[in-house]
This record gives sequence, structure tokens and C-alpha cells, in this order.
Amino acid sequence: QLPLEDHVIYSGNIFQYIEENKKWRNRFCVVPHNYGLVLYENKLAYERELPPRVLVNSAGYKILTSVDQYLELVNNSLPGVTPKSGHSPIVKCPTDFPLILWHPYARHYYFCVMTGKEQEKWRAVFQDCVRHCNNGISEDSKVEAPAFTDAVRMYRQSKEQYGTWDMLCGNETQVLSNLVMEELLPELRSTIGPRLKGKAPERQRTWIQISDAVYRMVYEQTNAQYDAAMARCEQERPQLESTIRTDMDQIITSKEHLASKIRAFVLPKAEVCVRNHVQPYISSILEALMTPTSQGFAEVREVFFKEVTDMNMNVVNEGGLEKLVEYMEKLSHLAFHPVKMQSCYEKMDQLKLEGLQQRFDVSSTSVFKQRAQIHMRQQMDDAVYTFETLLHQELGKLQGKDDLCKSIQRILERVLKKFDYDSSTVRKKFFREALLQITIPFLLKKLAPTCKGELAKFQELIFEDFASFILVENTYEEVVLQSVMKDIMQAVKEAAVQRKHNLYRDSMVMHNSDPNLHLLGEGIPIEWGEEYPGQPEPEPGTDRRRRAKQVVSVIQDDEGALPYEMGTEALVQQEQGPGAPPSSPDGVKEIREALAQESLGDADVPPEPEVPHVTPASPKPRAGVPPEAEVSHVIPASPAPPAESPSAVVGTACHQRGDRETGEGTTGTTESGEGVQTEF
Repeated sequence: QLPLEDHVIYSGNIFQYIEENKKWRNRFCVVPHNYGLVLYENKLAYERELPPRVLVNSAGYKILTSVDQYLELVNNSLPGVTPKSGHSPIVKCPTDFPLILWHPYARHYYFCVMTGKEQEKWRAVFQDCVRHCNNGISEDSKVEAPAFTDAVRMYRQSKEQYGTWDMLCGNETQVLSNLVMEELLPELRSTIGPRLKGKAPERQRTWIQISDAVYRMVYEQTNAQYDAAMARCEQERPQLESTIRTDMDQIITSKEHLASKIRAFVLPKAEVCVRNHVQPYISSILEALMTPTSQGFAEVREVFFKEVTDMNMNVVNEGGLEKLVEYMEKLSHLAFHPVKMQSCYEKMDQLKLEGLQQRFDVSSTSVFKQRAQIHMRQQMDDAVYTFETLLHQELGKLQGKDDLCKSIQRILERVLKKFDYDSSTVRKKFFREALLQITIPFLLKKLAPTCKGELAKFQELIFEDFASFILVENTYEEVVLQSVMKDIMQAVKEAAVQRKHNLYRDSMVMHNSDPNLHLLGEGIPIEWGEEYPGQPEPEPGTDRRRRAKQVVSVIQDDEGALPYEMGTEALVQQEQGPGAPPSSPDGVKEIREALAQESLGDADVPPEPEVPHVTPASPKPRAGVPPEAEVSHVIPASPAPPAESPSAVVGTACHQRGDRETGEGTTGTTESGEGVQTEF
């Protein structure tokens, strides 16, 4: 249930641009198992459990690797304010490898690294954080989650906004905050935009700060109101349950009567609309979805096959069971390795709906890309788990390396066969859901002028006592869904019959799948290192941060120390107190000088003295955070919210998804309640 417990996804040094003093600083960034981004002053501050400098919940963010791309988005966010050529842009990057976190409402974060390889690795890690945090509404709640997303969709439809919505991401409070900002921001822009003073970059910077401040306020109020609404629902629940249990038969009869009346009125119009405007395009949409998705799942299979085959060869060549334990510990987290999984995820970047996107009012394909990527990760995790379990069962019966090698190969073949059938089932379900997501809003929009106004007359068919359980709008949507469902099912079935993109017919999956694999339940994760001798003892709890296992290997391990990595002695000196501690280079010029001196074999760049600043103990985070969180006590001059506000907390609200992926929030407390840190 906690596959990443006692693990961090990634950690390493990265340059961050500090807007308050317009300087670049070296930061130690940690991505814990809950996928929040946590930035510390340095590695020693992290190991000593000092409060982090910055905590970011990345839901709703986009990861950009080009300053030009970022400037284009910033220019579009405030129409009419574009810097003239020759003027300094809003941000300058000292290297050719920027990483920018952009959000339509919240503050932006600017990072850069030294090499293209680092940039790719960090980009994969950041994208995994965004993917995870975007998927913030629990999938365990089979009723509440769909009810919430349907309510959001129907609210937007009441405002004549049909089709997919990019900002349906994060937890419930974040989604509702995005909904408020979608309406509020244009009004805010027209009111405040003309009054902004200064040069174009300065006005853009001010606008981003205003938008961020408003977003925090909206989030705080939305959070309180959503909690109150949930409390009211819980209070009303016992009475509703009592009624529905008593009158279930009558409620079902009443619902069926209403549905038959609405069907008689709506279905003829809906069928004509489907025949003329949807049916001719279903196969085109399906083909556009199938190609990249199936390539992505094929890549998942290939990555899994390669990792297990490499492990098998290494175990045979390097020495039996001890090496197997070491490799299995790494393999068990393969699905959560953003860099190794990146080649699978990238296949979805090819998804293009071309002219279909405008026809069906699909604002962006990112919703479908992200959903397919989450399915890929789940299928990889399932394959690894099945392989682990079967191998674990076999180990007691094996004698010698040859037996082990043959057994691994045999189990791999079984798991791959199971993966093929499972991925077929998952992909077909994904295709059906995606087709419905694309066509249903389009149909509702087409039918609205002739049907929406007539729905009120059906309200009188519902008994007043049953009005909480039977809704005319929902029944109407069910009828519209029925009108197109048959065509969608048929299209997916035909693709399976043709064995297109390695899809199987449902009957084949049922009859040919390995029956013994169905008996594998969700058990306790196998602790390879603890179960087999010859492995080092676990570290004591007090030193767990220093020795936390990392899913992605650090770049420094492969390539030596980074030019800007600070030595341990310098970090100790910095933590011990004031003076003139060695610091990371600040601006563009200093970083370039550091690189030049590094290449010439010179000593470290002379440091810039910094003012010591005592920080109080960081407050314990609570659930629910907006996708930004600059810790308030770090920058006294900045008008940050109070420490207890949700904006000063790490993203425990990066909701942990699925059956085997649950995390906890990151707390930022000091051991002694007091720590010395330097100001920006």
C-alpha cells in the first residue's frame, strides 16, 4: 500500500531564481514519496531536518524548458503589455538549460541546470510530480469522486462551457479554486491591468504577484466553504439513507417512468445528431487515440522486459542470490522511476486530434495524455508486483544459478503474456472513456437549443419526497449517453476483432489468460533486503533522512561533482553561525565565472557574505494546499500569508493515487525548534 515509504523519488542540487532579490541561488531539491517539491538551503539543512525554504504542490503547473516559450505565455496572460525589443525580459537564465514551472493563476518558479542530461532528468521528475498531483481526487471513492467531477462539469455547462477542461486538476479545493479563478481573472485583468505602472516586464511581474495573491485568498475561502459543505452533507446523510432504504422500489419505478418519458422526447433528436455529426468521426478519433497509446504500452512492455533480462544476465554473471536481492529492490520501484518511464510517457506526446479537436470543442489533449500515462504506470507496477510475487514463491525450490536463470526467464514469459491481455483490457476501457469524454459534451451542446428548455416540464413527474434522489438533468444525460454508447462499443470491438494495435477480444482474455495469476491477491510488499541475509542493517530512525533510499540515481553519482555543488565543510561552517560562509554564486555573471574557474582548475569563487537569520520552528503541515507555497518566515519583507495558511504548507494534497500509491505529507520541523538560516 505504500510502495515508496522510506524512499524519496529524487534529490539533488538545482539553481533557483529568487524573485525578491533577482538572484540565482543553489538549492537542494527533494521530491519525497508524496510528490511535493521541497527546496532546502542545502543538503545539510535537509539531513538536519531544518525547515525547507520552499514547498510546492505542482498541480496545474506546466513544465517549460525554453525561456521563449515562457515569455510567450506571460505575454498572453496580460494582453497589450509586451516588452519592446532590446528591453530586459521578465527573467534571464544564466545557462542554456532552464526549467520553468508555469501556472495560469499561481506564482511561477524558475530553475536551471548545467547540462542537457540534467535538464532531461529534472524535467522527467517534475512532470511526474505534476502528473501525480493533478490526479488529486481519490479514485478509491467510486461514488463521491464521479459525483464531484460531474457537478463541476454541469456547472461549466450551465455557463455554456462544454468540452474538456485543463484545470480539472488537484484536489477538490484546488479544482473549485480554479473554477472561481476562471471567471474572476478576466474581470480582475480588465480592472487592474490598465492601472499597472512601470516598464512592461515590471508590470508583468506585478500582475503575476497579484494573480498569485488572489489565488491564495480564493483557495483559503474555498477550502473553508468546501469543508462546511461536506459537513452539511454528512449531517443530512442518515436521513437520506433512511428514506432511500425504505422507498427504494418506488424510487426505482419513478426513475424508470421519468427516463421513459425523457427518452421518448430526446432519443429521436439525439440519434439524428449522432448519425450526422458523431458517427462519421468515431473511427478517426479512435485511430488517433490508439496509435500513441498502444505505442506507449508497448514501450512499457519493452522497458520491463529489458530491466528483467538485464537483471537476469547480471545475476548469473555476478553472483547469485545476493545480487538478485539488490536488483529486485531496484526493480520493485521501476513504475515510480520517472526517468526510466519517460520513454513510455513520451509516446503520448504524439497524440493529435487535428481538425477533430475544434469540431468537438476539445481545448487540449493533455487530459487524455495524462490519463493514459497513469494507466501505463499502473500496468508497469502490476507487472513488477506479479513478477516479484511469482519469483518469491520459486526461490525456495531453486538450486544453483542455472535454475535461477531459467526460472526468471519462465516467470518473465508468464508475466508478459498476462501484461498483453491486461493492457488490452485497460486500453479498450480507456478508449471507450475518452470517446465518451469527447462526444457527450459535443452532443449536449448540439441538443441544448431544442431540448434543454423543455426539461423543466418533466420535473412534475417526480414525487417531492424523491426529488433528492432523481434529477431530471442527470436522467437526460443518461439518455444522451445511451444514444452514442452503442456506436462507441461497436467501434472498439471492431478494432479488437481486427487485432489492431495488439488489442484482444474480451472472450480471448477470459479463456486464454493464465488462471493461476488470477489467484494472486494484494499482499504485503516483499522486503527483499530484510528477508534475505547478507544485506546491511536498516539505519536507525534518527538518521533515516541521511540514508533514505532514492528511486532515481543522482547525476553526481554518474558524472562526478557538479561545478556548483558546495563542499561539506562549507555547509558545516554555514550552519554554525554568521561570518562570511562560502555561498553559491548568485547572478548570471558569478555562475559563468564559477564555470570558467572550474574548467581552469581554480579555487572556489570568493563568497558573498550573507546576513544570518534565525527561523522559528516550521508549523506542521495540514492537508489541502494550493499549488504554491513559499514559506512565510523565510522572506520577512515579502507580504506572505500567515504561517498557518494553507499556502505555507507542503502538498499533502498532492493526492496519493490508486491502490498501491499512498503517501504522507512532508513536515518541516526542526529538532531543536530553532535553526540558523541565511536570508535570500
